[in-house]
Amino acid sequence: MKLNKTGLYTIYLLLFVFLITGSMLFNSCKNNTTNLYKPTGDTLADGKMLAQKYCTKCHQAVQPDALTKDVWKFHTLPAMSHYLGLSTYGIDYYKKAPDTSGISLPEWQMIVAYYVKAAPTELHAANKPAPLVSDWVGFSLRKPEAPKNIAYTTLTAVDPSTNKLYTSDVITTKLYEWDANLKSRTVADLPSAALDAAFATENGVRQGIFSCVGQIMPMDFPDGRVMKVDLDSKKTNIEPSLVQSDLARPVQTIGGDFNKDGLADWVILGQGNAIGGVYLLKQNADHTFTQNTISDKAGAAQGIVGDFNNDGWPDLMVLFGRGDEGVWMFLNDQKGGFTTKVILELPPAYDCNSFQLADMNHDGKPDLVLACGYNYHNSRIFKPYHGLYIYTNEGDWKLKRSYFYPINGCTKVVAADFDGDGDIDLATVAFFADFKNNPAESFIYFEQDKPMNFKPHAIPVNKYGRWMTLEAADMNHDGKLDIVLGNYSNGFMIEDVKPSWDQHLPFIVLENHTRK
Repeated sequence: MKLNKTGLYTIYLLLFVFLITGSMLFNSCKNNTTNLYKPTGDTLADGKMLAQKYCTKCHQAVQPDALTKDVWKFHTLPAMSHYLGLSTYGIDYYKKAPDTSGISLPEWQMIVAYYVKAAPTELHAANKPAPLVSDWVGFSLRKPEAPKNIAYTTLTAVDPSTNKLYTSDVITTKLYEWDANLKSRTVADLPSAALDAAFATENGVRQGIFSCVGQIMPMDFPDGRVMKVDLDSKKTNIEPSLVQSDLARPVQTIGGDFNKDGLADWVILGQGNAIGGVYLLKQNADHTFTQNTISDKAGAAQGIVGDFNNDGWPDLMVLFGRGDEGVWMFLNDQKGGFTTKVILELPPAYDCNSFQLADMNHDGKPDLVLACGYNYHNSRIFKPYHGLYIYTNEGDWKLKRSYFYPINGCTKVVAADFDGDGDIDLATVAFFADFKNNPAESFIYFEQDKPMNFKPHAIPVNKYGRWMTLEAADMNHDGKLDIVLGNYSNGFMIEDVKPSWDQHLPFIVLENHTRK
């Protein structure tokens, strides 16, 4: 019997429902029924002990004051209960429980009581180390002609060898190329919206490797693909070639010769939802690829390749922004595999989404710059710990938190010397900014005027779009890095607010005229 595409996707969906259900029942978060906790009657003490016992098997402990009472009670805790295989059947807490894969209902009720009792009614905004200044700081605005359709831009990527801009969006799923005058041509039809692009040259031909997410909403459905497009072709609607298929929401593809055989390998970050992973595509001598799993952990948001232990071999650093959040280092074992080193762990409410490595304090060691605030998981309220972080590298990747600037819903950061004064400046976008009360925080330029001291500038561009993407590149070939902001103008809202921004511009360019 021959199945059509719909039939195959139905089978995939049923399979993944089974896998998700199984992982919830049999994963490492299951209950040890021979070691039941004996309650003391103290709500706070009992709940805290049980939360430590169960919840920290999957991620760092989350303190009650991280969220409000209502969010804990009606959103976050109900969403978490199924990961513990919660069941109301077959358990008598006060006797030795029968074999069960889940937490007991009385234990769960104690955890809920603890969080609801200890949590605040509301969260208070964090203090800012410096006020936002509204000005252009030497940047000027360029924008393309706005089409009639609503903008849902998911990709703004610049090929460093040509400085050409490429964009993709959820609605058309086409790949567009933009020239120096911001005029577009359609390059290819992609199977779904691209979230990331990598660029390489094969046999003298420029190639773009595009991570096509499949499902933009977080879910475990394996229709994501990585596609290759010939960027030197002058044709329109080029037929892209498949690099890898059957992926759960691939968000980035990174190149590197990880086994030093002279052939380019690829690492794919499959963010997924409950199921995902980090995968190595090893290129074989016949130019086919063999896929190996580096990590089966879901939630990968961004990766960077580098020699992080100075042994001459390329390693991988990955930011995970869901569940057990933080930064994982996968060190090349020089035998085709990797060893794991965790350099930063954060509670799951931080919603990490983007990071950069840059020497922020001029000590010769790369520091970690982090954006936290992808605020669309199970606690959609503004959080005072969302924003821009700098962790300085004290040596051997021991990180010290050295700077924090609160930004509601901060989702991406780029680190670069934009003004040419020899130190690193920062630019951030907040896809989940407080658009009702503080829309200016949706894009902030942090000018470093002396070591680890920043002047935050709210460049007044919030009326032109709602920024999902952020890219730094020399668009006009003048030696200065410009900034490209991609507009995903509607959807994924966490507050009741009507768009006050242009819903049609696909992107804008901030042309850089700063020099010191």
